[in-house]
Formats: sequence, C-alpha cells, structure tokens
Amino acid sequence: MPTEKITINTEAGHELSGALELPTGLVRGAALFAHCFTCTKQSKAAVAVTRALAREGIATLRFDFTGLGGSEGDFGRAGFKSDIEDLIASARALCGRFGDGILLVGHSLGGAAVLAAAGMMGRGKVAAVATIGAPSDVPHVLENVQGDLAAIERDGEGEVTIAGRAFRLSKDFIDKTREVELLEQVKALRAPLLICHSPTDEIVGIDHASQLFGAAKHPKSFISLAGADHLLTGAQDAQFAASVIASWAHRYLPMKDDWPMPEEGVIVRTGHGKFGTEVHTRSHRFVADEPTSYGGDDTGPTPYDLLNAALGTCTAMTMKMYADRKGLPLDGVSVHVTHERKHDEDHGHAMEKGTEIQALNRVILIRGGDLTAEDRAKLIEIADKCPVHKTLESHLHIHTRSEE
Repeated sequence: MPTEKITINTEAGHELSGALELPTGLVRGAALFAHCFTCTKQSKAAVAVTRALAREGIATLRFDFTGLGGSEGDFGRAGFKSDIEDLIASARALCGRFGDGILLVGHSLGGAAVLAAAGMMGRGKVAAVATIGAPSDVPHVLENVQGDLAAIERDGEGEVTIAGRAFRLSKDFIDKTREVELLEQVKALRAPLLICHSPTDEIVGIDHASQLFGAAKHPKSFISLAGADHLLTGAQDAQFAASVIASWAHRYLPMKDDWPMPEEGVIVRTGHGKFGTEVHTRSHRFVADEPTSYGGDDTGPTPYDLLNAALGTCTAMTMKMYADRKGLPLDGVSVHVTHERKHDEDHGHAMEKGTEIQALNRVILIRGGDLTAEDRAKLIEIADKCPVHKTLESHLHIHTRSEE
C-alpha cells in the first residue's frame, strides 16, 4: 500500500513521527491508530490494521507516541495525559486533510487512550471508536512495569523495565496514570464503539472488555478474537481484527458525495499508488493495479486481467444462459483466458512490417456428465457468440475527447 511519512507538531513543542497508509484508490474516510504501551507505529498490529483499513478505502494514520520510535520527547515524563494530547494533535492534522468524522482505533493502552480522547475532540470530529485488547482501567498498565514504583514516588524518578526495555519513569508519569477514571469517560462517550478482545489474552484479561462494554452506551458491539494473544503477533489474528473493524466502520463512514457512480459505462479515477486506479460502475467499485514486478502495489487485477476477465465472464454467462434455455444438463463451465502479445511472431504469421497481431487464447472446460457430444459442440459454438467476443472481433473504434 502507498505509505506517506507524516510529521505532527504537538502543543508541547515537539514532533511526532507518523506513517499515513493510503488507499490505492479513492479515500472513503480517515482513521487514526494508537499503538500499545511502549510499542511503536511499526508494531505488527499497527502495520497490519492500518494497511487493512487502507485496503478498504480508509486512509489511516499510525504514529509514535511522545518519546517512542521516531517521535521526540521524554516517554518517562509523558504519561497517559500526554498520550491523549498526542492523539488530539494527530486527529487535528488528519481532520484538516480529510475532513471531520474520523475513526479512532486503539490497541491495548492505545485503546484506552482513544476512549479518553474521543470525548475531548469536539462534536463531529469522531465518527466511531474501535479498541483491541484495551484495559478498562489505565493504572492496570503499571502492573507491566518491573521496578520499584514506591521508590520512584519517593525519589521523583527511577529506572524500570517494560517488556524487556529499560526506561526512566518519573513520579508524575505514575501519578497521572493512577488518576485516570476511564470507565467514567466511557460512560460519557457519545460515539459508536466496537470492542475487540481475546478471551485468551494473558496481559489484559477478558473481564476488562466486559467492564468497558457494560459502561458504554449503544450503539456498541463486541468481537471475540479467540485464540489471539495480546499483541496480535499472529498475522491472521491482526488481519481478522482489521477486516472486522473496517467492515464495521463502513456503517459510520458513509460514501463521500464526490464518489463517481455513472449511470452507464464505467468511470476510472487515479488513486494514491504509482499505478493504482479505482473503477466505478453504476453500483460497484474495485481497484486495478500493476504487479510489484512492474512497480505497482499489486492491490488489484491488471488492465489485461480485466480484458481477459471480460471475455471469460461473458463466455461463461452466454453458455450457461443457452444451456438453461435449452434445458441442457450443464453443471458449469470454467474459462481460462490468456493474452498473447506477439501472436504473429509466436505462430509464424507473415505480416507487413509494423503490423502486429495480438491474441486472446481461451480454454473452456465444460462440466456435465450427461451432456452429449453434440451438446458440447453446440456449447463451444455458442461461446463464440458471446457479446464481448463479437465486440473484440468487430471493427472496434475508440473515440476520445477532453472534458474541461
């Protein structure tokens, strides 16, 4: 997926490092992802979830909280309040680019942070909130800190270890973490909420999800990430969570008014990838792209895939329509279409200089044990009568005009 480096300026006067995952095609909406405690924007869950949302047309920003990853500042003195300030600054930048009504997604403590920040962002800024493995009480994260917290509270600061990494925490960090009443903020939340949590989460137990769900007002939803660990280290677990969140979010990120839905034909618009384009019909949309070997992002079929598909699908439909009308015992057909660019050279055709013959090769498998040889021959004959076949073999003209 196309990824754009982003820098966010905070009110504290330092810069946060962000990565904006952009859809290959058009942007349906925008989302902000908050990573887990002491993780970074490069965590497996952060990358998997943000890219999956981008594939669904949702431009998604992931960033490093103060003092983590590529962001400036002192993590040990920041605390949960600083996380919220970072979220608000990042959301402001995202809304400035894509408009209000964004999706907030938070993992672990990042989930608690988006729940707390959502109510502070102002009316209309947040369309919906989704959490993954979020704690119901913020002080819970201090249980993951290995060190003498009492000594830090007495002396003002001290060394600790979190997830195997050394940090120097301040008394202010601990005090600000302990004073948060998250459930009260969830009760006041006035945005649709999706809670994703694994019943086998050994870091943040499933009871935390129950507390959050009980405190929240409707509309609220719960998805069990059964079998997943807290950090979503399994690629399939992160992908599942992301796909569920994306599908759920579409209800709250409605189609933009400027999305083209033509009454006839198709409209194709360039997107954010090098080659990625979005195809719109009267009632459908999909992305076309080039493979990575050609410098594309491989997020959709290639133009020649679509050409082959047009002939193949029309062939299959025409054959089935004929079989249904004649009452033939056809179980189905498989059509394999390939494009041959230099048919004249490959097959020894003598052509005038500068003239080139291209070909579409079609192999049809007919399934139906009760079909006679005559039935099969007739179906192959009918295949050549499909409308797309006739169009491709006709004297086809393409007329182009510029639209102002």
